[in-house]
Amino acid sequence: SSGKGFLMLSGGIDSPVAGYMMCKRGMKISAVHFHSFPYTGEAAKEKVKELTKKVAEYNGGMTLHVVSFTHIQEEIHKNCPEEFMITIMRRFMMRIAERIAIARGDQTIITGESLGQVASQTIESITSSNSVVKMPVLRPLIAFDKIDIIDISRKIDTYETSILPYEDCCTVFLPKFPAIKPNLEKVIKAESKLDVEGLIEEALNKIEVINF
Repeated sequence: SSGKGFLMLSGGIDSPVAGYMMCKRGMKISAVHFHSFPYTGEAAKEKVKELTKKVAEYNGGMTLHVVSFTHIQEEIHKNCPEEFMITIMRRFMMRIAERIAIARGDQTIITGESLGQVASQTIESITSSNSVVKMPVLRPLIAFDKIDIIDISRKIDTYETSILPYEDCCTVFLPKFPAIKPNLEKVIKAESKLDVEGLIEEALNKIEVINF
């Protein structure tokens, strides 16, 4: 009754809860997960599939899109300043999520971001990632404390799966000192060293689609 959304689903605690919150409001959702094989293994992908199954119980079924993200991360690591790695990575994720969402007929992107929780979730970082997409981005957990999010994750039975010790792509090539308040002009300049469109097209051609 509330449209169609496209959830950016990591293996963490927050994003399954964000998906559940939108299901609760009557939105039909599907999901995308960014996988960095061989840096993240099959166990990490199985963990995300299990989380998708659990959220699907509140959604009348669900489709998961697994995107190979390895080459993009390697190119960012090789060509861009270390402090902007997470920022540029998030910008790629948003672009790819929007392309898939548009092709599916979805109306919005959904993330599990909570303001100030990590370096990629400051207002400056969020502004940077938002600037590369035109589609609305919903962040149902933006003002939630971690304890609030954990409480809901326990309620919907995703918590124990979310804390399984398998890395997701956000922990690969993690910089020691990520930019907390990235300057957008500097980020765009750093990103200009990459073949952005070529890397996006390559990733879009390597999507695994799984229905639950």
